[in-house]
Amino acid sequence: MAKNKNTGKQVPPAGEGQRRNDSLRFIGGALVLLFAFFTLIVLLLYIFRWGAYQSGVQASPLIGKLGYRWANFLMGEYFGLAALGIPLLLGLWGLHLLKVRIVHFYKIVLATLTGCILFSLFLGFIFGHLIPSLKGLIGKGLGGITGDMVSGWLIQAIGIAGTALLLLLLTVSWGIFVSPKFIARLQSLFQGKKKSGAVEADAPAPAPPPLDKEFELPDNGDKGDNGDKGFIIHRPDGGTEESPEPDGGETPDGGTPPPSPEEDSEDGGEGFVEGSELYDPTKELSHYKRPPLDLLEDHKGKGAMPTDEELERNKDRIVTVLQNFNIGIDKIIATIGPTVTLYEIVPKAGIRIAAIKRLEDDIALNLSALGIRIIAPIPGKGTVGIEVPNEHPNIVSMLSAVKSQKFQEAQYDLPVVLGRKIDNEIYTFDLAKMPHLLVAGATGQGKSVGLNAILTSLLYRKHPSELKLVLVDPKRVELSLYAKLERHFLAKLPDSDDAIITDTQKVVYTLKSLCMEMDERYQLLQSAKVRNVREYNERFVNRRLNPLQGHRYMPFIVIVIDEFADLIMTAGREVEEPIARLAQLARAVGIHLVIATQRPTTNIITGLIKANFPARIAFRVISGIDSRTILDTTGANQLIGRGDMLVSTGNEMIRVQCAFVDTPEVERICDFIGQQQGFGEAFRLPEYKGEESGNAEKIDLSKRDALFAEAARIIVQSQQGSTSLIQRKLELGYNRAGRLMDQLEAAGIVGPPEGSKPRQVLISDFVTLDAKLAAMEG
Repeated sequence: MAKNKNTGKQVPPAGEGQRRNDSLRFIGGALVLLFAFFTLIVLLLYIFRWGAYQSGVQASPLIGKLGYRWANFLMGEYFGLAALGIPLLLGLWGLHLLKVRIVHFYKIVLATLTGCILFSLFLGFIFGHLIPSLKGLIGKGLGGITGDMVSGWLIQAIGIAGTALLLLLLTVSWGIFVSPKFIARLQSLFQGKKKSGAVEADAPAPAPPPLDKEFELPDNGDKGDNGDKGFIIHRPDGGTEESPEPDGGETPDGGTPPPSPEEDSEDGGEGFVEGSELYDPTKELSHYKRPPLDLLEDHKGKGAMPTDEELERNKDRIVTVLQNFNIGIDKIIATIGPTVTLYEIVPKAGIRIAAIKRLEDDIALNLSALGIRIIAPIPGKGTVGIEVPNEHPNIVSMLSAVKSQKFQEAQYDLPVVLGRKIDNEIYTFDLAKMPHLLVAGATGQGKSVGLNAILTSLLYRKHPSELKLVLVDPKRVELSLYAKLERHFLAKLPDSDDAIITDTQKVVYTLKSLCMEMDERYQLLQSAKVRNVREYNERFVNRRLNPLQGHRYMPFIVIVIDEFADLIMTAGREVEEPIARLAQLARAVGIHLVIATQRPTTNIITGLIKANFPARIAFRVISGIDSRTILDTTGANQLIGRGDMLVSTGNEMIRVQCAFVDTPEVERICDFIGQQQGFGEAFRLPEYKGEESGNAEKIDLSKRDALFAEAARIIVQSQQGSTSLIQRKLELGYNRAGRLMDQLEAAGIVGPPEGSKPRQVLISDFVTLDAKLAAMEG
């Protein structure tokens, strides 16, 4: 046993108390399971020997007197046949003591208990009162004393019909509690019976519609040498391969896998033990449930796929324009997406790609469509793509994206699902590998919905111990819903009151605090001799790093800034420098940035920012210049808006229709998480103190400037803490006016600087000012 350094007393080794508790739990769980098995056996034998046991004849020596009395107490006296649920309850309790993780444990226990009582009432009502003649044949009744007495009391109170209706209502309520789809299954059952009665048995089942259709291109003689070539339509099958709904929000996570239930251990803060059980970062919130899918809405039916007539019409117009400019085509393939349809053209040999590219405006004029975009050529294919907007765009719901198998089974550290690509495939990516994301687009084109889709993806897949969010919202309204997640997912400065950061000075302090967190994490990585946060956390989970030496589990930190342009305008380089430093270095330590702006101009998205954000999302912008600022190429100015976006990951450009998640859906998700048990407080970032306040404390007020009192009166009179105001009023140079402002701050007359904004004046009248000046003179 080791000795305590402070008291000198011997203390037990770390983990010994936990191992003793685990042993007691194992013994207790095994005994409860054995008792559950014994109870099941005696109840089954009691059923087979019902008549003999009811008569008091103990005919079977297998259960003995104790087993007979126990079975007779449960089944013969109180609960009847409903007592068969008691072994199940005991078994669940035993498994719980053995640390076997059972999804919805408390719900199953409650459903079993209420089901037993309801079953006892039904048996007592039917065999004890509705058909009393059977009661003499089976002794005291199949419902036991509980069923007989309660059903008898109900019959006296509300009659036989009222009791029957009440029991039916309780049964339906119990079914809905057990399975939310209970009503839907009943409806489908009755509808199936009606349909089966109306359809003849020998009627053949209708064949499924074909996915592809082939049409012939028109042969217009001298206008083009196309011949009999095909027009192929690729339609989505309408069904997406989906994984089953996660029960209770338990979805598989990418990144560091959580330990198995048998490997649960106490918090690693007790000390480093070689070969000890694995550290479970989720143990503090072990009962946390991820949001269920029914919090999201299905927006099916709010759009329609293009008809064959619309596709034929667009194809004919494209062919006509190309033939007018003597461009021959071998084949056209139409791929229907949720928002646009891609017409892939296979040009005849000898046709120059640039000739098709120049016809962009002519094709748009002929189709009378907004946002025609030509991809010449499509990367990886020998075709030219023409993207034509659908007449009735189809909404991609966040529900269909989140429950897709591709997203649920993605083994990513930070999985994000954005929506559907032009071929209707779900588009997912790992934010940890991006590693930072720049989002830009004009006002009202879907930026905020895109940010909500990113945050919703992370909330559906990550545990609060694995992810922390730093949310910056200068507009104060876009991210305010997420304030309910403060004790679960949010991180903030120790002295900050608001979970969502809105003040510019607080943003600067938070970014510099994150730089301090980054440096501290790099020191821990260096001491652990690993290269990234994933390797570090694996070592920590395996108890190979000692918490007493400062090591700790590192959650991923995602910084989301909703309006970057406002920060650049008010704080300038104070914001740009820490962001650039985080973008350059923070990837390896699990800190990632998502920055959004509605002003994609070169003075906002500077070269320093662009160089460190290889992954970019562009919603619709006004001009090609803005598109080049974001993506280094045109194309974003030809999007159609409403969530239509281009995703650039450095080596490819993908057109995606953003999944739509409405404000009520986000509010329901935040309410569901916020109502659960959380940490004691938000995740604390390192404390950062501004350099200006430190300089103000060092100023010696005994050596005040001769114009100090006059400058103070000017500031109090105007209620504007501005250095330029002192310059103008007292006709001073900037250096002397700046020294006067520092002295006023040290004296408590004005507050600290707030970027480009005037300082706050802390004194509102001359009486208070004169008293302060007199105190300073004394």
